[in-house]
Amino acid sequence: MAEESAAARVELAPGVWAASSSLRMKFSRGGGPGGQNVNKVNTRVELWVGLCDLEGLSESARERLRKLAGSRLSDDGQIRIVAASDRSQWSNRMAALDSLRALVRRALVEPRPRRPTRPTAASRQRRLTGKRIRSQIKAQRRGDSGE
Repeated sequence: MAEESAAARVELAPGVWAASSSLRMKFSRGGGPGGQNVNKVNTRVELWVGLCDLEGLSESARERLRKLAGSRLSDDGQIRIVAASDRSQWSNRMAALDSLRALVRRALVEPRPRRPTRPTAASRQRRLTGKRIRSQIKAQRRGDSGE
């Protein structure tokens, strides 16, 4: 039983799985220039997986994945990944899965919190000097008409 459930799941990252039935692949003919092969063979792969179908993903990682997916995320929470760079369907399948794995791995990395910093005394001095010089230039442009 354990062997069957392991075979029915695809590991996307350490501790993150998706049921193989939830990974939907559509195949179509690749676009662009080409000869007989591109006109006959369905090598382009479109991989669809739902955010809710990913097991072992924390809520914060799921939210990061939602942001990382960007335009690849549909309105109903499906991630769409397209691979059409290779001539073989198998290679494009693997490329689409690798792309999904990379996306999930990036979502698992928690960003470091930003520590607010203060400007140094020297940088403040440079800023004020620049402002003073700019002010003098503008005062010279005005001329003596105001006095």
